[in-house]
Formats: sequence, C-alpha cells, structure tokens
Amino acid sequence: MERETFKSRLGFLLLSAGCAIGIGNVWRFPYVVGEYGGGAFVLFYIFFLIIVGVPVLSMEFAIGRASKKSTVKAYYVLEKPGQKWHIHGYIAMIGNYVLMMFYTTVSGWMLHYFYSFMTGKMEGLSTTEVTGAFNDMLSKPKTMTFWMLLVVIIGFTICSFGLQKGVERVTKGMMIALLGIMIVLAVHSFSLNGGLEGLKFYLYPDFERMKQVGIGRTIVAAMNQAFFTLSLGIGAMAIFGSYLDKSRSLLGESFHIACLDTFVAFVSGLIIFPACFAYGVNPDSGPSLIFITLPNVFNAMAGGKIWGSLFFLFMSFAAFSTIIAVFENILACFMDIWPMNRKKAAVINLFFVGIASMPCILGYNLWSGFTPLGANTAVLDLEDFIVSNLLLPMGSVIYLLFCVSKVGWGFSNYQKEANEGKGITVPNWIRGYVTYILPFIILFLFIQGLLGVFH
Repeated sequence: MERETFKSRLGFLLLSAGCAIGIGNVWRFPYVVGEYGGGAFVLFYIFFLIIVGVPVLSMEFAIGRASKKSTVKAYYVLEKPGQKWHIHGYIAMIGNYVLMMFYTTVSGWMLHYFYSFMTGKMEGLSTTEVTGAFNDMLSKPKTMTFWMLLVVIIGFTICSFGLQKGVERVTKGMMIALLGIMIVLAVHSFSLNGGLEGLKFYLYPDFERMKQVGIGRTIVAAMNQAFFTLSLGIGAMAIFGSYLDKSRSLLGESFHIACLDTFVAFVSGLIIFPACFAYGVNPDSGPSLIFITLPNVFNAMAGGKIWGSLFFLFMSFAAFSTIIAVFENILACFMDIWPMNRKKAAVINLFFVGIASMPCILGYNLWSGFTPLGANTAVLDLEDFIVSNLLLPMGSVIYLLFCVSKVGWGFSNYQKEANEGKGITVPNWIRGYVTYILPFIILFLFIQGLLGVFH
C-alpha cells in the first residue's frame, strides 16, 4: 500500500508544532520564566532550544523520512544486519501509550472546564468554591471518565479518516484557531489595569532575581524546558518525517517548528502574567494555575464567562493537537506490526487507550491512597515521570547516537537525508558537537531530572 504524504507544507508544520505544543507549554513555561528571572531565562531557553532541541528534532525527522516507516519499524530499514537498534522502536511505541494514559484525562479536564465556563457554571463562584469545583471534579470518576472517553473517541475518529482527510485537515484548522484565540486573549490581557506590571515581570531580564535563584539552576531549568518542549525521544516526530517529501531540508523545518512552539509558550505568558498581576494573584505552576488561579481571575473580570470559555477552548485545542498527533503515531505503529486497515486499528486502540487511561482517573479518588512518588503524588505523577524523565531523554540519546555513530546509521547518512531539499542545511562542522558534546548534555539533563524527582 502506498504511504500517504502531507497535502501541504503548512499541514506538516502545524501538525508537528501541534504535537510539540501541549498543556505543559501553558502551565509550565510562564511559571518557570517568572521563577528564574523573566527575560533572562527566555534568552537561555532560546539558546538551548537551538543547540539541543532543533538538532535532535531534525534527526527524528530524518529517520522517519529515510525509512518511510512508523517509529516501530524505522530502525529495521536503516540499521545494519544483526543490529538491535530496533528494540528502541518498541520502547518508543510503549512510550506513546503511557503518555496517552494520562494526557487523555488532563485533556478531558480542559473540555470539562470549557463546558463549565460556556454554560455559566463557574460564574459567581468564590475563591473557595473555585478550589472546591476542581477537587469535586477529581473526586468523581464517572465525570472524568465521560470527558476522557469523549477525548479518546474524537481523537481516534479523526485519525480513522486518514492523514490528509482527517489528521492534517482537522489539525490545520484547529491550530489556526488556537493561534487566533491566543492573540485575542493576549491583547485583552494587555488592556487590563495593572497588566503592564505583569508584562514587566515576565519580559524584563531581571539578573538580580536570576542570581538569587542561582545562575547554574537557571541554566539547567532553561535546558530542561528547551529539551522537553519538543516531545523528542518517543518517535512522536519521526512519524511525520515518514510522511514528508524531499522538497525541504529537515534542519530548516525543525527550526520553524521550534519557533512555532516557542511562540505559543511565550504568548501563554503574555496572557497569564498581565491577568494575574491585574488581579493581584500569584501565577503558580501546574494544574492549580489552570484550574484554580485562572478561573478566579476570569470570575473577577468583566465578561469573565466569555474569556474563560475562550481560554479553555484554546487549552482544549492545545491538548487535542498533541492527542491527534500521538494517536496517529500509535495507529501507524499498530498497522505496521499487525497489517489491518485504519478504521479497525482505530477501534481496537480506542478501547485499549480508554481502559489504559482508567488508573490515572482512579488515582484521584478510589486509589487516592496510592502515592507512588511520595506524599501528594498520584498515578498521573508516576506516568508523567516515566515518560518525561525516563523515556524522552533516553530515547533522544538513542536517536542521536543512531544518527552520529559508526555502529548506527552514521552521520553522513543523517546529513545527506537532512540536507535534501531547500532550506537550512546541516554543516560538516556540527559533526563534532553532535557526536561528542550533545549526548552528554542530554545525559546530564536525564540525571538532573531523576535527582529532581527523588530529592
């Protein structure tokens, strides 16, 4: 069967960026920027995105485009006879499933809140009642299961229509809407009284604040954010490489995707900081920012129902852009291992992912006594740890070593594939850097991530 390709370059860029643009961009990036000195952190982040994230992203794309296979079969095409690189293909496939075991639930939370704001259920709630509403949702497995299953059904239904008619068409429309909604929300935030203070806090490079936190810690945090923002290491990007033609160079396309991803993360801060400062609220991180802090801010605003609805629609689109991209990867792997048509693969995986997502939901209620990573942690934290701290960094090292070592595919093969087409090319001098320095940077981040969790 002939492999599908993207209908347009814009479709590829928006779909790949959509995979990278996730909930973490919005609930982590602004907070980390604020904590580590505002604009100073952003400069380090962009630097590390270019020297760490973009090269590895181009390697994932190169493996996909050269093999024309899914994550699970790509190594078989490119490795030398008798080699075992292909084992990572199966680990990467498992990584996609583990990611979806908790991402579907969190995406369901976004839809639930979009519905709650749109129908006026969040209007007029006090600060305590907003906190109560979030905890109430977590305590109801039936409510969370409904929204999670809705996410899974919508996601696999879109993917079942194929790459061009389903995945590319829907994601393109959704991403354009997402970018439009973000700009509207950011402009509104600028106009709030006191919003300029939030912008100053966010954008002004405060080296004193950076010194207080520690320059070393700031640099490590910037490296971490740059690395994890692109979802590298589990083949979520390699699959889109396999659908690409050879008209554009891969380093150039990787750079454009990194720019789009950064734009969304950056504009999230332009929405959140002015709004929080305008209403005297501390912009913290994680679920509490999205589901407690911001609903309180929206309730205090004129027209809060509209702004809250728009924000959670934007968050739902950000979540779905990742869901659809990863579901596409899962289906491609599944169909490569067990030859079958898309629709059948989608139905099987719909049931499997739906069931596999239940532990995350039950971790907040019936299984709340299970605290896998210490006090105040749940099943979601364990699943997130497995993906973010183990599979992404180690997978990235494997992709990197495969592309630069003589016992893998080799640098010259990677360079030749990446440089096909118009755009920025991989220069010869980069070989020493990606072979001898970049693997150690990623291993350093891997160790730092483990130490961060266990201390």
